[in-house]
Parts: sequence; C-alpha cells; structure tokens
Amino acid sequence: MDKSVCFRVGLLASAFVLIVAAANTSIAQEKGKATVKVLLDNDKVRVSENHYRPGDVGEEDRSQFRVNRTLQGGTLERIYPDGKKERLELKTGQVRYLEPSKGGNYKVMNIGKTTVVNYVVRLK
Repeated sequence: MDKSVCFRVGLLASAFVLIVAAANTSIAQEKGKATVKVLLDNDKVRVSENHYRPGDVGEEDRSQFRVNRTLQGGTLERIYPDGKKERLELKTGQVRYLEPSKGGNYKVMNIGKTTVVNYVVRLK
C-alpha cells in the first residue's frame, strides 16, 4: 500500500474509535429510573424493593406512611418540587420511619458510586 492509502485507513480507524468513545460517554451520562420490584400490594400495604444505580432517579408516591430498611447503603439526594436538595447518607441495615412528604412528592437520585437498595413498606 502506498503512504496515502495507509494514512487514510489510519485516519478512518481513528475517527471510528472517537465516535465509539463519544457514544459510550453519552450513554453513561444518561440518568435512568430506579428499579422498583413490588413484592406485595393489597388494600392495606405495599411492599417493594427499590434499586438505585448510580445516577438513577426514583419518582414514587411519597404521600403515605412508610418504613424503609436499607439493604445496601450509599448516598442519595432528595430533590423537592421547589428545587431544594437534601443529601442522605444511608447505612446498610438502617431502618427509618418516614411520614408523608409535606412539600409534595420529591424525587430521589443516587449521587453516589454504588447501587443503593431499599426495602420499603408503605401503609395505605
């Protein structure tokens, strides 16, 4: 092969590598939704296991009394409708009793580097 063909092939290969790298970076930056596995749901109680991977956002109903046990700890952030943010450091095994949110339904985002898993019992 002459030098101009080798140069073009090398340039094309480099461009392909940059395109693939840029695509992977944009996919990694997208924020997903928390995974909610409903274990029991009837007229008195709803039990679920919520998984928040890094960057995931949870948007569940927070208008009920609930008990939350952290199965795998990490760092979450509450984001209220007015834009206020509150950082939560959850420890594995921690149990919390939560009253209905007075400021409306807030979102929860995993801002840490590990997956957070919560076992949630909601009273209806």
